[in-house]
Amino acid sequence: MAGSESRREMAQQYRDRKKLGGVFLIRNTVAAKALLDASTNLSGSMNRFAFAQETGTCVYLKMQKDWEEQGGVGFAFEILEELEKGETQTDAEFAADIKALKELWLEKLTGEALY
Repeated sequence: MAGSESRREMAQQYRDRKKLGGVFLIRNTVAAKALLDASTNLSGSMNRFAFAQETGTCVYLKMQKDWEEQGGVGFAFEILEELEKGETQTDAEFAADIKALKELWLEKLTGEALY
């Protein structure tokens, strides 16, 4: 009985957690290039990047060649802007807002070497 209560509480905490998305760069610190990307789950993207660094596997095909030459230590994860999902906002609306935010950052980074 106690185990199912604990699971219910954990499930509720997961549903109630703050959903944070945003725009980020994965910067090639050696070649001075960066990959601009966005996600509705920033912590998941950071974890994915950290896992890629630990295992030496590149998860972005655009930078695969540089990753293989330099290894994961030649790259850094940089959050440009965060956006919290609104309480009444649908997943589709949140994804659209994140996409629009990425487009704004693409304009801001005009002239920077991007993958």
